[in-house]
Amino acid sequence: MLANGTVLVTGGYNSSIVLTSAELYDPSTGSWKTTGNMNSARCYHTATVLSNGTVLVTGGYNGNVFLNSAEFYDPSTGNWTTTGNMNTGRSYHAATILSNGTVLVTGGSIGSTAVSSAELYDPSTRSWKTTGNMNFARQYHTATMLANGKVLVSGGNNGNVYLNSAELYDPSTGSWTTTGNMNSARSRYTATVLSNGKVLVSGGNNGNVYLNSAEFYDPSTGNWTATANMNSTRSDHGATVLLSGYVLITGGWVGTATASCEIYG
Repeated sequence: MLANGTVLVTGGYNSSIVLTSAELYDPSTGSWKTTGNMNSARCYHTATVLSNGTVLVTGGYNGNVFLNSAEFYDPSTGNWTTTGNMNTGRSYHAATILSNGTVLVTGGSIGSTAVSSAELYDPSTRSWKTTGNMNFARQYHTATMLANGKVLVSGGNNGNVYLNSAELYDPSTGSWTTTGNMNSARSRYTATVLSNGKVLVSGGNNGNVYLNSAEFYDPSTGNWTATANMNSTRSDHGATVLLSGYVLITGGWVGTATASCEIYG
């Protein structure tokens, strides 16, 4: 979501072709238009809105190699500009903007190997520096900014093992601390900050089955509590907080794509 209310969609793949293209959706008209192409074709990347309104895209996969490249999109011009490379090429990672405007990139994979490394992008210098490693290598995880400024990283997998572990990143020290484990190991799920500051986790898969379970994390206690199950099992879905405070769950994958939606509240 850009500051002007339009939505930027970047890259991905179509059959076996990894894309450089980008386009904009205008909610006021319900229409799409193309915008400038990225410098690098990529899928399984991240896109993060910076404090100046530009969008930082990091890493991903181009069909042959795992990328350490990064670039940013300027909505005022519709153009992309390359910026400093990450220290590690990675895909299936997470990117979270911190309260000081830097971007924390965590984990992901290089080939079939999950990594524990993390690094920080400074928009003022357009450069990267490494920060403390996570306690667990993980990919397909989530990284969620909490009201206290810390980042909650949970779940994912490290190849064959699906994780229920969670940990907290403290930007003031660059270090990680373990916190309570989720009730269920899960990968490719969603994590959404609710209006009360708790984090709702929903769905995903644990390597054997698709999940309909949901739970929430309480930053004040470091504990997870199970909540009502979704009506449908799903992974790779979307979760969006509505103005009402309810959470809209959309689509996903259950061995095949689904169009079903439901609301938590």
